[in-house]
Amino acid sequence: MTDSPPNPPSDRSGQILRALVAQYIRDGQPVGSRTLARASGLNLSPATIRNVMADLEEFGFVAAPHTSAGRVPTAKGYRFFVDTLVQLQPLAADDMTRLQSHLASDSSGDAKSVAEAASAALSALTHMAGLVMLPRQMQLTLRQFEFLPLSNNRVLAILVVNDQEVQNRVLHMDRSYTEGELRRAANYLNEQFSGQDLREVRLRILQEMQGMRETMNQLMVDAIAVAERALDTGSERSEFVLSGETRLMEFDELSDVEKLRQLFEAFGAQREILNLLDRSIAADGVQIFIGEESGYRILDDCSLVTAPYRANDQIVGVLGVIGPTRMAYERVIPIVDITARLLGAALNSSQ
Repeated sequence: MTDSPPNPPSDRSGQILRALVAQYIRDGQPVGSRTLARASGLNLSPATIRNVMADLEEFGFVAAPHTSAGRVPTAKGYRFFVDTLVQLQPLAADDMTRLQSHLASDSSGDAKSVAEAASAALSALTHMAGLVMLPRQMQLTLRQFEFLPLSNNRVLAILVVNDQEVQNRVLHMDRSYTEGELRRAANYLNEQFSGQDLREVRLRILQEMQGMRETMNQLMVDAIAVAERALDTGSERSEFVLSGETRLMEFDELSDVEKLRQLFEAFGAQREILNLLDRSIAADGVQIFIGEESGYRILDDCSLVTAPYRANDQIVGVLGVIGPTRMAYERVIPIVDITARLLGAALNSSQ
């Protein structure tokens, strides 16, 4: 998040900034002084408005794109708007009905299906991309390692996760391993890590590689070596569900083909998005990452609005909406907040 500016706008400047942001969100075009003179509700001349806009530009809240006479909000301007100026809109009754209908449409009671329904509902209501981190109980729990030797220094790693899911991975090792070595390594790993979250297992193995190798016997060295390769390939299983990502193509600022390609690759890899969701999971209520606040360049033109959701009085995941920085925050924030509450209720009722 960005720091508060040293000289925040006055009440009059804040009102003009609110009008500018609202107008730009609505039209997507730089906002001029004459337009603001009409939209701000203040009895000010265009010349006075220009002076105020010059001050806002000096503070870093607005910028002039190219040679345009109008101004557009910066990430800093959006941040000030969201933190101090936005006037949240209650969810309309028909939108609430649509949201409840989406979440009630899946009768299977399966947590992943409910998460997918919530993701689709977020996208349908906001016309942007909706995403839902799978509930923690849906994450991968290691049950068993098995390793089989292959030719050319390769090893077949078989991971049994959760109750019955099997993942096979071919590992390219630095040397060949015998069947006996691999069996002993698997026995050691199963004894140490069976029943633990797969991400926690990966973290512990990396820590052991970095800090304990000089004290390990050969069995432990072999076990850690093959396990590190097996887990480094990443899970083939999605850790969040995403709906409506193609809707982002409808926004001019995100319609560049190369930018969209990189954005969709980030969705597919999931790592950057999951890091943002992890930063939100312990937060109190709605969190908003605007532009470069995410720390990922590919999201510089995007905002992510998130909220944690609960089941059995425990936070089990995060959901949110990804769209352009020019999103209707006053509407999106309540939608995300209420969807998080309804998703938690749906998960509780399905148990």
